[in-house]
Amino acid sequence: MSLERKAETVLASRVGRYAEAAPAAPLGAHFLCVWTHRIPEDHTATIAVVPDGCVDLLWHEGGLAVVGPDVTAAHPDLRPGTTVLGLRFRPGAAARWLGLPLDEIVGSAVGLPDIWGRRAVEMADQLAETAGIGEQAVLLQRMLARMAASIEAPDREGAAMFETLQGTAGAEGAGLMRLRRSLELSERTLRRRCHHLFGYGPKTLDRILRFQKVLSAARRKDNAGLAALAYATGYADQAHLSREIHALSGMTASEFVRQLSS
Repeated sequence: MSLERKAETVLASRVGRYAEAAPAAPLGAHFLCVWTHRIPEDHTATIAVVPDGCVDLLWHEGGLAVVGPDVTAAHPDLRPGTTVLGLRFRPGAAARWLGLPLDEIVGSAVGLPDIWGRRAVEMADQLAETAGIGEQAVLLQRMLARMAASIEAPDREGAAMFETLQGTAGAEGAGLMRLRRSLELSERTLRRRCHHLFGYGPKTLDRILRFQKVLSAARRKDNAGLAALAYATGYADQAHLSREIHALSGMTASEFVRQLSS
């Protein structure tokens, strides 16, 4: 009996060529960036995209989709040699574009025709007739810019939630305390608004944004080992950090940090 070797898992940031740029001016209030990710022809490993609290609109292999917020690592099926084109929504902006609360699409990739109907089909047809990922990026932004004129600006409350939690250092829960004080919202109202704008409650958003600080610190290579990394990013201890890394990425802590710092 032959045994199949389990496929290696690689963080998306370690695969192929990723590049991002500022979106076209009419989209600046709604999107953080436009990006492309080229998957190498010889790539065979499983790709892990870890949670970041964001929502992306994608064009890939002839289809438009929106990728909802994740609570664990996603493993997209990306064919070697293909390129993904994406636009990342600003925090709190996606709900108004999609016309639905984000807790309906957590952990999902949803075809845009299921949300925008015929408009998305026509957009995809135009993109398919355009050669080159650069030209497609220009066209997609042009089409979205026409839509932006009729879409209300992102909810400042959502941006404030994200920025407060993202900018708070220290122990678990410190960001939530600061958030409640700054927004003067009841716990129930804060939870409801957070589910609508981000797909999950403030505790989960805080957890994911703190995890993103681990990624940044590991890439800087300025923390000698997991214990120091845990201390620098507000985790109780090395064991706590290791559990969170495994829960959110599906990888062991040592392998996760090794990939980020190499």
